[in-house]
Amino acid sequence: MARTAERQGTRAPDAQGQPGAGAEVTPGQARSVPRTARERARAEITGEILEAGRRHLNTDGAAALSLRAIARDLGMASSAVYRYVASRDDLLTRLIIDAYDSLGEAAESAGASVDHADLPGRWSAICLAVRSWALANPNEWALIYGSPVPGYAAPADTIGPASRVSNLLVQILAEAAERGTALPDPARRELGPAARAALAPVMAVLPPAVTGPAIQAGLMLWSALLGTISLELFGQFHNVVREDAAGRDAFFAECVDRWAAQIGIA
Repeated sequence: MARTAERQGTRAPDAQGQPGAGAEVTPGQARSVPRTARERARAEITGEILEAGRRHLNTDGAAALSLRAIARDLGMASSAVYRYVASRDDLLTRLIIDAYDSLGEAAESAGASVDHADLPGRWSAICLAVRSWALANPNEWALIYGSPVPGYAAPADTIGPASRVSNLLVQILAEAAERGTALPDPARRELGPAARAALAPVMAVLPPAVTGPAIQAGLMLWSALLGTISLELFGQFHNVVREDAAGRDAFFAECVDRWAAQIGIA
């Protein structure tokens, strides 16, 4: 799994929408667009390097990503690539951020397409959008939710993009709590001291109306969402769930409905 560091912030993107090598920007901060011919040329070459990185990610996997191989593909000297991408880890970080942002945009767009007051509708739309994105981008999904890349530690830049989907689900939990939606049994069972202490980091940043049991249930469902999609993508449902699209769609839709029921919004 691509692991995120412990503070928020994303790199300023280039004209292709990719994170650039410049100063960090926080979520919501205006992003600059290259204005001079030199800036536009740099953005274009950076975009070509990132696109080549995606191709190598698809064919060779993240662990085998090589700037030298990318330079050969682009007809560049390997030393020239380093003017745009500082290292293999820098390239990985940019690809990870790009994948998280692409997934986040898909989920946010799906959630925004539903009446804001319709919590189960938003829940379903977001979950379905996450799965659809994963099926369309299996290698990028593996990069951000698959096995860790040996020797790579994701920097703080990844936290904001990585949080986009989970923030949408947390918003639904928080709105349900504000409406007085009660958790069904057994999810409403109070947490023991050890379980409550374990959730201290997330409880510290959520509204008091979101109770410990609700947070526990939400984290379990978030894990189930990512895990179910990963099991499907990585072939673990073979001979378990029908292989045809209709069968897989029906199984996932049932999961989404039952997950909603577990937090009382079905």
